[in-house]
Amino acid sequence: MTQPQIALVLGGARSGKSVEAERLVTEWADGGPVTYVATALLDLDDPSLADRVAAHQARRPASWTTVDAGADLAGVLRATTGPVLLDSLGPWVAAAFPEAPDPAPLVAALVERDGPTVVVSDEVGLAVHPATEAGRWFVDALGTANQAISAVADDARLVVAGRVLVLPPHPSAGGPA
Repeated sequence: MTQPQIALVLGGARSGKSVEAERLVTEWADGGPVTYVATALLDLDDPSLADRVAAHQARRPASWTTVDAGADLAGVLRATTGPVLLDSLGPWVAAAFPEAPDPAPLVAALVERDGPTVVVSDEVGLAVHPATEAGRWFVDALGTANQAISAVADDARLVVAGRVLVLPPHPSAGGPA
């Protein structure tokens, strides 16, 4: 069996999805370098977010390189070779507000890039239904992006309370649904 090229690691807030993604990309890299593609825009007035980012950074080996995705996530992925950990889709989707991002260029970049990619995202389908129009927009946009990436992912996992459930292949992959 060939090594998977795209993995999607889903979970709720504080589920352990980033830890699982870090473990998986480390395994795929087999001791080699990893590029961490960050999508979060740091708000200097939010110390809680800064603490979360610092905790993520402290877990990463010193040999990993961090790249801020900025507005051109697909372009960054195409320009980066070797194993990549993309963490995460939520901030990328949120930055596009009020226009839902088109996941097609991101999917194409994932499929075409040179090296395996582990993508982290929030599973919005298990969350409370948002009470605001902006909240519903976010759930719809992120859910659409998650489904588009899942359709091309060789490996998909759902993390709940630190436990990992490996999901069956996507129906479009021709495997059992």
